[in-house]
Order: sequence, then structure tokens, then C-alpha cells
Amino acid sequence: MLQVLTEHKSAISLPELEQKFEKADKATLYRTLKTFQGNKLIHSIDDDSGSVKYALCQEACECQPEDLHVHFLCSNCNQTFCLNDIPVPTINLPNRFSLECVNMVVKGICANCDK
Repeated sequence: MLQVLTEHKSAISLPELEQKFEKADKATLYRTLKTFQGNKLIHSIDDDSGSVKYALCQEACECQPEDLHVHFLCSNCNQTFCLNDIPVPTINLPNRFSLECVNMVVKGICANCDK
């Protein structure tokens, strides 16, 4: 499964993985994704497309707020890309607020669709 995620240029959803692994059980794929996520090999992206997507983490990623990057959802092809070189801006919360998760998705037309 990691090879599929490595070869894929954009994030991939569970239904897309199910198509690639036709003989695998959906629950097994889901548990494997959660194990990979727990071990910080992949991260999930809720891009508002209706299906959570998954992508490989960068080396030495600890999935902490300072490791997070922006994601790009193409309005045309519905693919989600990790923009690893663009960090999520620092979030300064009020006192007694605790940051647990940040998800920044920008939307537009990707380079492939802009041809």
C-alpha cells in the first residue's frame, strides 16, 4: 500500500485504494491506513471533497502543528496535492485554548488542468 501512495502524485482516498486493491477487504485497508497514520508514515486530509484523502508524510515528520503544510484541491479534477514547501501559518490562540489539529486547504485549478 505504501508503494501505491508513493507512486501516486496526489493524495488518495479509501475508495480509490479499494479500486487498486480489489481483493482486499475495506476494513483491512482502513485499519492499515490508521496504523500507517499512527506511525506517522501518512497523514489524512479533509479537503471538503466528501472523502478523506491520505498522503505520505515527509521524512522526519512528527505530524505536529509545525510540521503541517498547505494542501491544494483542484476544482476541476478533484485531486488533492501536498504543498510541502508551504507551511501552515502559525495559529496564535487565546489563553486556555489548546491546538490539536490544523487543516489548511486552498482550492483552484492545478497545473495539469491549466493546460
